Amino acid sequence: MKRLRLLAIFVLVLWAEPRRFMMLTSEVLRETVGPSGPGGADGTGGPVLFYLRRMRRSWVWNQFFVLEEDVGHEPQYVGKLHSDLDRGEGQVTYHLSGDGAMSVFTIDERTGDIHATRRLDREKQASYVLQAQVRDRTSQLLLEPESQFTIRVQDVNDNAPRFLDGPYAARVPERAPAGTSVVTVTATDADDPTYGTAARIVYSLLRGGPYFTVDPNTGVVRTALPDLDRETQDRYQLVVQARDLLGRRGALSGTTAVTVTLTDVNDNPPRFPRRNYRFSIPESVPAPAVVARIKAMDPDLGQNAEVEYRVLDGDGPGTFRVLTDPNTQEGLLMLLKGLDFEIQSSYLLRVEASNRQTDARFLLAGPFSDEVLVQLQVEDEDESPVFSESVRHLSVSEDAPVGTTVGSVSAHDPDRSSSPIRYSIDRKSDIGGFFDIDSSSGTIRTSRFLDREVRVQHNITIIAMETCRSHDAQSGPPIGCRLTGVLVFAADPSQAGSVLVLVSVMDVNDNPPSFAAESRALVCEDVGPGQVSSTWPGPAEELADLLTSVSPSAGRRDAERRGSGRPRGRTSLPVLTACRK
Repeated sequence: MKRLRLLAIFVLVLWAEPRRFMMLTSEVLRETVGPSGPGGADGTGGPVLFYLRRMRRSWVWNQFFVLEEDVGHEPQYVGKLHSDLDRGEGQVTYHLSGDGAMSVFTIDERTGDIHATRRLDREKQASYVLQAQVRDRTSQLLLEPESQFTIRVQDVNDNAPRFLDGPYAARVPERAPAGTSVVTVTATDADDPTYGTAARIVYSLLRGGPYFTVDPNTGVVRTALPDLDRETQDRYQLVVQARDLLGRRGALSGTTAVTVTLTDVNDNPPRFPRRNYRFSIPESVPAPAVVARIKAMDPDLGQNAEVEYRVLDGDGPGTFRVLTDPNTQEGLLMLLKGLDFEIQSSYLLRVEASNRQTDARFLLAGPFSDEVLVQLQVEDEDESPVFSESVRHLSVSEDAPVGTTVGSVSAHDPDRSSSPIRYSIDRKSDIGGFFDIDSSSGTIRTSRFLDREVRVQHNITIIAMETCRSHDAQSGPPIGCRLTGVLVFAADPSQAGSVLVLVSVMDVNDNPPSFAAESRALVCEDVGPGQVSSTWPGPAEELADLLTSVSPSAGRRDAERRGSGRPRGRTSLPVLTACRK
């Protein structure tokens, strides 16, 4: 049997590579049948036995190659099939079946030429598996067994690198050592990584230097400088480029953006913007109260910027304290005790500000604290007169004549001027006008007769006001005074002190006994001695008092009864009478 030979012509154009030609051959054991009859192989004309012998296979190929993305206007030539039986007389036909047969690839039945009818894209389909047949044109019988072969699409550099995960965002601490890894960027290339360098990528930094670098092979972005300061610049915009073909001429490229944010570390101590502060405080400010605010500036963030303050030393120990406002990080200067301009008119404090947390790496640069002097000036205010007692207790007999001295009150001006005091009675507390007061000395006297049985105690309010002396008009009125004439000043009524005086009226025996109600008793003329004639209608105490005034012995007996613990109240007491005929 004649051999069937397949001739394949390959033209391979490889990017940046020399042309190649691949042709593989193989041998198989085939069953051969000798012809029978006259002229047989053995010359006897009898039947020939079947036998196996090793012979060369007629198909000579393993795979075809075709370039992707062919830009020609004609179908791209792939290769050629040929058989030894084909004498050029048109008795042999060639046929294809399998992937893309007759749609992507066509074959000329007469010549065996294979063409690609459209542009191929290796990234969509990298290979096609087809079957080849050689048939007799008349009988359409196979002249050789069907053989399978592969057409591989040869890659060209038609895909640029792409960053599928970009853009990137990364964070790195400020002051990080040079070479600190920030982020790894990765680009992919859809070209064939197993052939050539079309998918071999190198990285470079288009923007971001000299602060950062990128490893050309791994895409790792690192810091290039050791002293990146967040307070100077807290964000960097980098552009990383990926190029295929190992970056050679003609390479395709892609880029991605990388945003690097510097995170804060405690590399800055708090600093006062000035060396001293001065504040004025009214002496009337009630304690406790915030009287001033100071602030040490720390450009760090969060916990790294938290500041605590303390008074190192100064005037008036225990008078002031500094707290931290958690929202503003200000130092709140708090007054703990009341101020008195006349005792101390100014205070000088030395205040320290420091971070709550520190980073040992930066302590060598110097102390993480700052100091400032705070001067507090107490403002003098016109203070109301102050009495020596908050409540004054006095007593006077109810039979005291008008003009009797009950007692006195005393107030003083706490200001340095120590103005004289003028006293008066608040008439709303003494509507009846029972008392008068000496405006200069504060002596209280009765102005009307008092009656304990009408009012046991009088609650009167004494008012003390400063008296302003004549003063030079050019220098203006003293504190708390107002101009009423050319050189005369009167006190300001709003600046007044007061004290409550409780005057108790002491009892004297100034009332005769009297019956609570009129009582009559009827006595029969024949009543006997010792018989009950009538009963006392009132309390026993009244009868006892009455009997005391009439008969001392009866009063003593009743007092003894009252001292015995017997209950007091309304009772009946027999009245013994005697009848005379």
